[in-house]
Amino acid sequence: MARPTLPIREKDFLQAVKELAQLQGWLTYHTWNSQHSPAGFPDLVLVRPPRLVFAELKVGRNRPTPAQQEWLRQLGACPQAEVYLWTPDCWQEIERVLRRER
Repeated sequence: MARPTLPIREKDFLQAVKELAQLQGWLTYHTWNSQHSPAGFPDLVLVRPPRLVFAELKVGRNRPTPAQQEWLRQLGACPQAEVYLWTPDCWQEIERVLRRER
């Protein structure tokens, strides 16, 4: 899969990451409408046993909110979880993470 073209909207970046993940055999979850969900939960949950990945996606000058930072910190403290903050500039890392076996 080709690297997303810059500049990119967050929804297009999300779709590109989901498509790559699915091509690599990952089960993907994204909360479509987080209006009634707790603030800050990561954009993507990816599962390909034995791996569990949580990814927050940001584009442009967007930065994680304090609630997002707290979710990432707490999830990152769980030894079995992999936690990432990805931007379109991280595309090579995203490919590496999603292709590798644990």
